[in-house]
Amino acid sequence: MSQLLSCKLTYTLVGDYYIPNIALPEENRPIGRWGRLHRDYLEKHHPILFNDLVLSGQLWTYLADLNEQAQERLSLIIEQMKASEGVTEALKAADQMAWVRAMNNIRNRAEDIILRELIYGEDAV
Repeated sequence: MSQLLSCKLTYTLVGDYYIPNIALPEENRPIGRWGRLHRDYLEKHHPILFNDLVLSGQLWTYLADLNEQAQERLSLIIEQMKASEGVTEALKAADQMAWVRAMNNIRNRAEDIILRELIYGEDAV
Protein backbone atom coordinates (compact mmCIF):
# COMPACT_ATOMS: atom_id res chain seq x y z
CA MET A 1 0.00 0.00 0.00
CA SER A 2 2.89 2.37 0.76
CA GLN A 3 4.14 1.91 -2.81
CA LEU A 4 0.88 3.30 -4.13
CA LEU A 5 1.15 6.38 -1.96
CA SER A 6 4.68 7.18 -3.09
CA CYS A 7 3.93 6.98 -6.84
CA LYS A 8 4.04 10.20 -8.79
CA LEU A 9 1.22 9.92 -11.30
CA THR A 10 0.42 12.42 -13.98
CA TYR A 11 -2.98 12.74 -15.57
CA THR A 12 -4.40 13.82 -18.91
CA LEU A 13 -7.75 15.56 -19.14
CA VAL A 14 -9.98 13.73 -21.63
CA GLY A 15 -13.37 15.35 -21.86
CA ASP A 16 -14.56 15.66 -18.26
CA TYR A 17 -12.29 12.91 -16.91
CA TYR A 18 -8.67 12.76 -15.82
CA ILE A 19 -6.98 9.62 -17.13
CA PRO A 20 -3.71 8.49 -15.49
CA ASN A 21 -0.67 8.39 -17.76
CA ILE A 22 0.43 4.80 -17.29
CA ALA A 23 3.14 3.16 -19.38
CA LEU A 24 4.60 -0.31 -19.12
CA PRO A 25 8.37 -0.68 -18.91
CA GLU A 26 10.19 -1.42 -22.16
CA GLU A 27 11.04 -5.12 -22.47
CA ASN A 28 12.24 -6.45 -25.79
CA ARG A 29 13.27 -9.96 -24.80
CA PRO A 30 10.96 -12.76 -25.99
CA ILE A 31 9.15 -14.86 -23.41
CA GLY A 32 9.48 -17.96 -25.59
CA ARG A 33 7.90 -21.36 -25.13
CA TRP A 34 8.72 -21.71 -21.44
CA GLY A 35 7.48 -18.24 -20.60
CA ARG A 36 4.18 -18.83 -22.39
CA LEU A 37 3.67 -22.13 -20.58
CA HIS A 38 4.41 -20.55 -17.20
CA ARG A 39 2.16 -17.56 -17.96
CA ASP A 40 -0.76 -19.90 -18.70
CA TYR A 41 -0.02 -21.88 -15.54
CA LEU A 42 0.08 -18.72 -13.39
CA GLU A 43 -3.09 -17.35 -14.94
CA LYS A 44 -4.99 -20.57 -14.23
CA HIS A 45 -3.53 -21.79 -10.92
CA HIS A 46 -2.11 -18.64 -9.26
CA PRO A 47 -4.33 -15.76 -10.40
CA ILE A 48 -3.34 -13.46 -7.51
CA LEU A 49 0.38 -13.69 -8.36
CA PHE A 50 -0.43 -13.34 -12.06
CA ASN A 51 -2.51 -10.19 -11.44
CA ASP A 52 0.16 -8.74 -9.16
CA LEU A 53 2.81 -9.21 -11.86
CA VAL A 54 0.54 -7.73 -14.54
CA LEU A 55 -0.45 -4.70 -12.46
CA SER A 56 3.12 -3.98 -11.38
CA GLY A 57 4.33 -4.21 -14.99
CA GLN A 58 6.79 -6.99 -14.18
CA LEU A 59 5.12 -9.94 -15.92
CA TRP A 60 7.02 -9.72 -19.21
CA THR A 61 10.41 -9.34 -17.50
CA TYR A 62 9.63 -12.19 -15.12
CA LEU A 63 8.64 -14.49 -17.98
CA ALA A 64 11.63 -13.50 -20.14
CA ASP A 65 13.98 -14.26 -17.22
CA LEU A 66 12.28 -17.60 -16.61
CA ASN A 67 12.53 -18.49 -20.31
CA GLU A 68 16.27 -17.77 -20.33
CA GLN A 69 16.80 -19.82 -17.16
CA ALA A 70 14.82 -22.72 -18.61
CA GLN A 71 16.79 -22.66 -21.88
CA GLU A 72 20.13 -22.64 -20.03
CA ARG A 73 19.03 -25.41 -17.67
CA LEU A 74 17.73 -27.49 -20.60
CA SER A 75 21.06 -27.22 -22.42
CA LEU A 76 22.96 -28.15 -19.27
CA ILE A 77 20.75 -31.17 -18.53
CA ILE A 78 21.01 -32.41 -22.12
CA GLU A 79 24.80 -32.15 -22.09
CA GLN A 80 25.01 -33.96 -18.74
CA MET A 81 22.70 -36.75 -19.94
CA LYS A 82 24.64 -37.12 -23.19
CA ALA A 83 27.89 -37.50 -21.24
CA SER A 84 26.47 -39.97 -18.72
CA GLU A 85 24.78 -42.13 -21.39
CA GLY A 86 27.67 -42.12 -23.85
CA VAL A 87 25.84 -40.35 -26.68
CA THR A 88 28.77 -38.99 -28.68
CA GLU A 89 29.69 -37.86 -32.17
CA ALA A 90 31.23 -41.31 -32.67
CA LEU A 91 27.79 -42.87 -32.15
CA LYS A 92 26.34 -40.33 -34.56
CA ALA A 93 28.88 -41.32 -37.23
CA ALA A 94 28.42 -45.05 -36.63
CA ASP A 95 24.63 -45.29 -36.29
CA GLN A 96 22.67 -42.12 -37.00
CA MET A 97 19.26 -43.58 -36.16
CA ALA A 98 20.46 -44.82 -32.76
CA TRP A 99 21.90 -41.36 -32.10
CA VAL A 100 18.62 -39.65 -33.09
CA ARG A 101 16.61 -42.02 -30.86
CA ALA A 102 18.97 -41.40 -27.93
CA MET A 103 18.91 -37.62 -28.41
CA ASN A 104 15.11 -37.52 -28.69
CA ASN A 105 14.85 -39.60 -25.52
CA ILE A 106 17.29 -37.31 -23.69
CA ARG A 107 15.56 -34.15 -24.89
CA ASN A 108 12.12 -35.43 -23.84
CA ARG A 109 13.34 -36.34 -20.36
CA ALA A 110 15.15 -33.02 -19.99
CA GLU A 111 12.02 -31.09 -21.04
CA ASP A 112 9.98 -33.05 -18.48
CA ILE A 113 12.46 -32.00 -15.78
CA ILE A 114 12.20 -28.33 -16.85
CA LEU A 115 8.41 -28.51 -16.84
CA ARG A 116 8.32 -30.02 -13.34
CA GLU A 117 11.01 -27.84 -11.76
CA LEU A 118 10.61 -24.41 -13.36
CA ILE A 119 7.30 -24.15 -15.17
CA TYR A 120 4.85 -25.92 -12.87
CA GLY A 121 6.88 -25.66 -9.66
CA GLU A 122 6.56 -29.31 -8.67
CA ASP A 123 9.25 -31.09 -6.68
CA ALA A 124 12.09 -32.64 -8.64
CA VAL A 125 12.08 -36.39 -9.02
